[in-house]
Amino acid sequence: MRKLGDLEALVMEQLWASTEPLSVRQVLEALPTTGPDGRNRAYTTVMTVMDNLFHKSFVVRERSGRAYVYRASQTRAEHTAEVMEDALTHGGDRGAALMHFVDQLTPEEAAQLRALLGSREPS
Repeated sequence: MRKLGDLEALVMEQLWASTEPLSVRQVLEALPTTGPDGRNRAYTTVMTVMDNLFHKSFVVRERSGRAYVYRASQTRAEHTAEVMEDALTHGGDRGAALMHFVDQLTPEEAAQLRALLGSREPS
């Protein structure tokens, strides 16, 4: 399952929120100054996380001068759908998992789901 660690998730939040590719420095400056341990975040730590995200195919990168700039390889919605599909695939009884998910929806979310399913082309 393609899960994100805490710092990876924070980095991805910055990339998903941006309309332009971001450098390591830009991401570092947008993150909270300190980590959960109270220590200042290091440039090299963020650079390593972004490199790991690249190797895991969460981000794509391109050269911009001597450095790389990064952007998410898929939207937040696409990533969420992929995580949900993976959970359904590996979660045992797919129907039961879907039923528990639907039971947790608010009435507004259930209505939105019904509308989406109703507008879907038959496959």
